[in-house]
Amino acid sequence: MVHVITAPEPLVWPAGQPAVFLAGSIEMGTAVNWQQAVVDHLADLNAIFLNPRREQWDASWTQNRHNEPFRQQVEWELKALERCHFILMHFEPQTKSPVTLLELGLYARSGKLFVSCPDGFWRQGNVHITCHRYGVPVFAQLADAVHAVGEALTHVAAGPARAAR
Repeated sequence: MVHVITAPEPLVWPAGQPAVFLAGSIEMGTAVNWQQAVVDHLADLNAIFLNPRREQWDASWTQNRHNEPFRQQVEWELKALERCHFILMHFEPQTKSPVTLLELGLYARSGKLFVSCPDGFWRQGNVHITCHRYGVPVFAQLADAVHAVGEALTHVAAGPARAAR
């Protein structure tokens, strides 16, 4: 059964249950809610989805370390990225997504990333070259990246005993 933990909820889930961080374009009013579509598509899997998109986001928050709600959001995201098994990263073509680009740099070598970067994203070349260099799977369509994450979750759920058959 799928479970979603949304920022700033506590990052608590059963040991051994795989978790996927939904990194990517959020720009409110510009990016579609692709995170919900991913959760809906993978709802039959026993996984935790860590979603940084929060309904109570206030665009007027000062983005500095002294603003407690902003700091809480950033720290939640950093902790979730560190603790998850996989990161599904999606770049919406009509967005700039600077934080997602930062996260790509932070996790390119982690072995956790699955990247969706459709045609039209303003830094598609940078994304593709970085992913190629570090062996990160990159997909032109979000649906293909979601399928790959689903396969990875299924493999993790199978565990070593089932995989040895």
